[in-house]
Amino acid sequence: MNPIIRLAAGSDAEQIHAIYAPIVKQTAISFELEPPTVGEMRARIAGTLPRFPWLVYVSDQKVIGYAYASPHRTRAAYQWAVDVAVYVDARARRGGIGTALYTVLFEILRRQGFYSAHAGIALPNPASIGLHESLGFVPVGVYRAVGYKLGAWRDVGWWQSNLLPRSADPALPLPLERIIHSPEWESILARGLPLIHYG
Repeated sequence: MNPIIRLAAGSDAEQIHAIYAPIVKQTAISFELEPPTVGEMRARIAGTLPRFPWLVYVSDQKVIGYAYASPHRTRAAYQWAVDVAVYVDARARRGGIGTALYTVLFEILRRQGFYSAHAGIALPNPASIGLHESLGFVPVGVYRAVGYKLGAWRDVGWWQSNLLPRSADPALPLPLERIIHSPEWESILARGLPLIHYG
């Protein structure tokens, strides 16, 4: 099967868990202290997809990386802003997969009508900073010593990317379903693939 970028499904939860669990256990990249179970990961995917995209990159029927969006905050005035995250299997990093997934994710978010994307990065993490800044994110601030993990207090830097020019009267963001059923959907998913040089 040719490599593809597609929406995640509940059946991907086990492979997504396999990527994420070592990050939780071994690094401060994630501020979770215990990895979610496969069932919890499946519930996260199901809870995300009605409103926000959750994408996977699949090669040889294996999930190699994934990216998703989530609410930046819950109060209503924040509804045009999202947080984003991307994770790639440790054996496939620096192969363009993160760039490809984010490129597709951001195009979907634009079409939904979200105006800004935000990424929190536990510091130091030069690889993640480099990825985000290569895609137009700019630093906007640092939470100092905001989390304690692996025996140390950790800073978290925040980066922001403007997805759309601001409107004086923004329409409500569209549900993901509206974009999935558009004629351009397959071409949107495909546009990230040329950016990948893994494999």
